[in-house]
Parts: sequence; structure tokens; C-alpha cells
Amino acid sequence: MLNDKERRGFLFVISSPSGGGKTTIYKALLAIGNPFAFSISVTTRKPRKGEIDGIHYHFIDDQQFTSMIENDELAEWAEVHGYHYGTPRVFVEEAFMEGKIMILEIDVQGAMQLKEHYGRDAVLVFIAPPSIKETERRLRARASNEENDIAVRLNNAKDEIKKINEFDYLVFNNELDDAISDVTAIAQAEHLSYHRFSSKLWPENE
Repeated sequence: MLNDKERRGFLFVISSPSGGGKTTIYKALLAIGNPFAFSISVTTRKPRKGEIDGIHYHFIDDQQFTSMIENDELAEWAEVHGYHYGTPRVFVEEAFMEGKIMILEIDVQGAMQLKEHYGRDAVLVFIAPPSIKETERRLRARASNEENDIAVRLNNAKDEIKKINEFDYLVFNNELDDAISDVTAIAQAEHLSYHRFSSKLWPENE
């Protein structure tokens, strides 16, 4: 039986507009356990109710974020809804070396950066809501976003949807269980892709 280190890990990037369901889906994948792992992003926004530093995000200030950029410590970063988000490079290297499926729940800007830098080692999945109207309903149901913030997120959603053709896979989140099943199947298929295996799977014939 192969172990994880006999295949190269990859980045499994899940993006969607706000309210698209990416957070719920990544939690379902992470609950599966090995070979799934999760990259904890850094952000300059303040924690929401119930969020814990070091578990949901690493919450840092603008100066710390700038320092990470200058020291090339981020594999990708972007400004989203007025705040900065980024992926520490250490998580990326860990995924490759340990044969993990490293889940990244990030915005479209960050996804595009990872695709440019890592090619086939970054698998991009776009989670699409049924409609903009449904997106608005989900944002309001959160009861954690101000009216101005909802307007910004809806406008951003329209721009993000235009980037769908740059992703590897598209999953519609009409029914959450179906969306989770589809995304899980994509991750498992990519994990078994031949080009991720070591070049020496079997001893050479004598």
C-alpha cells in the first residue's frame, strides 16, 4: 500500500463569492482526515464572533502583513472587501513534501496567483451559488455583515463569477450535500492522478 510521501501533494483551492458555501464545504473535507489538511490563512480583518486566532485565521495587523510580503513568506495574497488575506508559504511546501491535499479556502484573486505560480500543483474549484439573489439571502441570514458590507460583497460576487472560466472545476451549490460530494470526488480523483506519483513506484526488474 502506498504511503502519502510516495506521491506529490497538491493545493486544493476552493473559491466562491461570499455566501457561496466554501467554508462549509472545506470543513466537510477536513473532517475526512488524512490526506486532507488545511492551510490557515493570515488576515488583517478583526475576528468575527466565535472565530479563534490560530484556528480559523491568524489575525495580524497591517504592519505584520507588509513584513510577510517583504520577506516573501506568502504564497499568495490579496485585498478583499477592504482587508488583506494571504497564504503562508510554509503550508504550501508542507503539502508538496508530505503528499497532502492542502485545502485552501481563498478568494478568486488568490486562486489566480496560485495557479500562475504552481500550475498543475494548484487545483482550482469554483463553488457557484444558484443566483445572486440567493447569495444576498445567505449574506443577510448570517446576521454578521453590515448593510454596506453586504453591498460590497454582492458587487464583488458579480466580478468573481466572471472568472469561472479560469478554474479547473465548477460546482453549483444548490444542495449542500451534493456539492460536498462533488468536491470530494474531485479531490480524490486528483489525488490519484498518475503525474502526482513518485517515479519509482516499483523495484526495477532485474
